[in-house]
Amino acid sequence: MRQLIAGNWKMNGLGQAAFAEIEALRAGLAADPPHADVLVCPPATLIARAHWAAKGAFPLGGQDCHAQASGAFTGDVSAEMLKDAGATWVIVGHSERRQYHHESDADVAAKARAAWRAGLTAIVCIGETERERMDGHTLDVVSRQLGASVPDGATPQNTVIAYEPIWAIGTGKTPTSAEIAEVHAHIRKIVGAGTRILYGGSVKPSNAKEILGLADVDGALVGGASLKAQDFLALIAAAAERS
Repeated sequence: MRQLIAGNWKMNGLGQAAFAEIEALRAGLAADPPHADVLVCPPATLIARAHWAAKGAFPLGGQDCHAQASGAFTGDVSAEMLKDAGATWVIVGHSERRQYHHESDADVAAKARAAWRAGLTAIVCIGETERERMDGHTLDVVSRQLGASVPDGATPQNTVIAYEPIWAIGTGKTPTSAEIAEVHAHIRKIVGAGTRILYGGSVKPSNAKEILGLADVDGALVGGASLKAQDFLALIAAAAERS
C-alpha cells in the first residue's frame, strides 16, 4: 500500500503566490519522483487554478462539501462543484469543521455520501480532545466516530480515514509514537487491511520520518507544512524513505 501525503491548505493562499507553490511542487516531484501518492487540498477558490498548474502531476481535493448536490445554501460548495473544478478528493469532518461549524458525526457521514455520489474519494477525519485523551477515552471516541461518521458502503477505493487528535492540530504538540501506533492499530481492527489510515496533527519535516515509519500509518494529512512546496517536498521524501 502506497502512503498518501495530503496537504490541507485550510484558509490560506491567494492567486499568483499559490500558483507558484503548485508549480514548485510539480517541478520538485518531477525532479525526484515520489514513492508516495501526493494530494493537495487548497481553498475552493483555488482548485481550478491549481488543477491547471498541477498539469496532472498530483490530484486536488476540497476541504469540505455540502451534503446536497445543489440548492438554496448560500456560501456552500457541493461535491459536484468540487468535481467540476478539478477535484477528485474531499476532506470531511475535519476537527475545525466539527468545532467551529458544530458538525456532528451524522453531518460528516452525509458529506461522505455526497462525496461518493460525485465520484470523489472522502477523507474522513476523526480524533479526540485533550480532555478525552487525559481521561483515557481516546479509543472509545475513535470507535464511536468511526461508527457514526463513516457510512455503510465505505471501501478502500472511496474512503480514507485520517486520525487527527484535536489537541495536536496546529499546536506543535504531537502524540508519542506509541500513542499514534496504538490508535492506528485500533482503527485498523475496525476498518480492515485495505483502507488507508493517515495521521494528522503538527506533522512537519522534522518528525515526519518517525511518524510515517510506524505500523498502520499509511500517510499524513498535513496542515501548515504543506503551504510551502519545499517543506511539503521534504515530507514527501520522508514517506519515500520508508518504501
